Amino acid sequence: MKRRSPAQITDDDRRLFREAIGDVQRFDPVAPAPAPGKPAPHPHMFEADEAAVPGELLDMAFDPASMEVGEELSYLRDGYPPKLLRRLKRGQFSVQDDLDLHQMNAAAAQASIIEFLAEARMAGIRCVRIIHGKGLRSKAAGPVLKTLTNRMLRRRDDIIAFASARPALGGTGAVVILLKR
Repeated sequence: MKRRSPAQITDDDRRLFREAIGDVQRFDPVAPAPAPGKPAPHPHMFEADEAAVPGELLDMAFDPASMEVGEELSYLRDGYPPKLLRRLKRGQFSVQDDLDLHQMNAAAAQASIIEFLAEARMAGIRCVRIIHGKGLRSKAAGPVLKTLTNRMLRRRDDIIAFASARPALGGTGAVVILLKR
């Protein structure tokens, strides 16, 4: 295909154009409108969680006898009051972030836990949850990820306490962790 050069504009064409359009007036550029300010962040979900705690404590939404006795994880670092662990077990701390280890092998889970806890500390997060599963498909050795999580958390200096989650948050298939500030 051969390209054609654009047609030349003649003086007659220019004159006709100017007559059809008339006088042209140049406008000064208009400054864009200022962007509206962003509202300050407000922790609505945190406040809602905290407001719901007293009611949840009075209304046992689960049968304590239905918990898997003997499979719960629980740990409190020396030097901290036992009341802190009781509050954690009762769900009196709002979980601010979580990590799901399902479908991971032990090496990937270990790396993920290390990275997750480091990011939580950097962000100033106090309470997190790790979902390790119950190990129902594990072989005779037992729940691999649950055991790994328990062992890793006990060795970390930045962990104050941890306990198996309440049934609504995963029960014995998850652990809620309280980090140092």
